Amino acid sequence: MFEFAGGLIILTGLVLLSGIRVVCEYDRLVVMRFGKLIGERGPGLQLVIPFIERSQKIDKRTITMSIPPQDAITKDNVAVKVAAVCFFQIQDACKAVASVAEPIEAAGQLAQTSLRAIIGHHELDEILMHRDNVNARLQAILDAQTEQWGIKIQAIEVKDIEIPVQMRRAMARQAEAERLRRARVTSATGEVQAAPKLAQAADIIFEQEGAFHLRRLCAIVEMASDQNNKTTLVLPTPFKLTSDTEPDEAEVSEP
Repeated sequence: MFEFAGGLIILTGLVLLSGIRVVCEYDRLVVMRFGKLIGERGPGLQLVIPFIERSQKIDKRTITMSIPPQDAITKDNVAVKVAAVCFFQIQDACKAVASVAEPIEAAGQLAQTSLRAIIGHHELDEILMHRDNVNARLQAILDAQTEQWGIKIQAIEVKDIEIPVQMRRAMARQAEAERLRRARVTSATGEVQAAPKLAQAADIIFEQEGAFHLRRLCAIVEMASDQNNKTTLVLPTPFKLTSDTEPDEAEVSEP
């Protein structure tokens, strides 16, 4: 009788020891008793009654999920591949267990679908130049849908946009034309600003006798002093093609 009681006590102790759980600081233990959600426990040493309670451990740290490249079409009908990274955290462990079977997998699939949808509502230039606005809108859409799962979307960032080769060439030509336009505008602005000074200098030079000739000689000296300058200078020298005296009529012989 005593041996039976001792064996029963030992068996009970082993069963209770099998229900001991060590919950880390960043984990929570969601406990169900006879299929009914009791709540979450932890951190620390927790006891789950065997055969009566069932537990599931949930990690509440921030999870980093890389979203693979998604084929999407922008609002201006440009086919692109967009990759992103999503940072989220399970804040309510009970909701995450009771509302969705695989909360991490569900959040990843929802992020991929929302990324393709949000790209279709923006033009390519807007995605490239205003990426922060796209990220904020995408985060708001995901956060509104994952809130019922107990998941908080902390941030989602579009990290890579793959553009077709033809579109890259068109964008390069557009950038080159824009740079050329800016250069011409800058040059024209400089000419406008320099015109009054040039007019003032011309008035001063032509008022003084010989000033124009001296200025031309100075310019020639400056150009000649440049060793890398291979410009050919053509200096016009005034000379007469005919003499001042007319030939005598007698000296002209008739054939």
